[in-house]
Amino acid sequence: MASIVENIQRTLTRIREAEDHAGRAPGSVKLLAVSKTRSPDEVREAHSAGLRAFGENYLQDAMTKVEALADLTLEWHFIGPLQSNKTRAVASHFDWVHSVDRLKIAQRLSDQRAPERAPLNLCIQVNISAEGSKSGVAADEVYALAQQILPLPNVALRGLMAIPAADLSEAEQHQAFARMQRLLEQIQPLSPGIDTLSMGMSDDLEAAVAEGATMVRIGTALFGPRRPLN
Repeated sequence: MASIVENIQRTLTRIREAEDHAGRAPGSVKLLAVSKTRSPDEVREAHSAGLRAFGENYLQDAMTKVEALADLTLEWHFIGPLQSNKTRAVASHFDWVHSVDRLKIAQRLSDQRAPERAPLNLCIQVNISAEGSKSGVAADEVYALAQQILPLPNVALRGLMAIPAADLSEAEQHQAFARMQRLLEQIQPLSPGIDTLSMGMSDDLEAAVAEGATMVRIGTALFGPRRPLN
């Protein structure tokens, strides 16, 4: 069984090869390690291999790691659905939120982020495959929500995030990710800080990189099969 360190090297090679195949600059795609349900020791091992950015879905699980790993310099990303009653802890302990799908959440994060801290980086989650069971705004709502978020203090709109349907063919993956790239291009004139396209996971990162992803969210390929949350 491969170690986390070996898996990280293999995944970074996949990303670099995908960049090269797409004609993109080396290092233009950031690896976000999805550490949900993983132990603090596993995050430490990934950190020892050079990773600094970690994504979490479940707040209670995440806070255990944030506290246990306070001695390390880590960049914490909240990537799961975010309810109003969880925004204060996220605004206080995270550096990024990828799952903003309504103005109310962005407003609460802005209000609850300490002004002396760096702005909290936000991505609007887009339901790009129009799945009824999935969070995210419809594609035609992205521009208006971006306009509403941009004036908020203590947060910075950085871009868009999506999780396309899991059963897509490779061609359909490319189509979904290409739609995300077009949506990003539509909102980029609103602010020079909008530069992030968070899309692509263990099974579809090559298609995501080919269509413009700047950040891929990888869990299984780094840490192995998903574990149930205790």
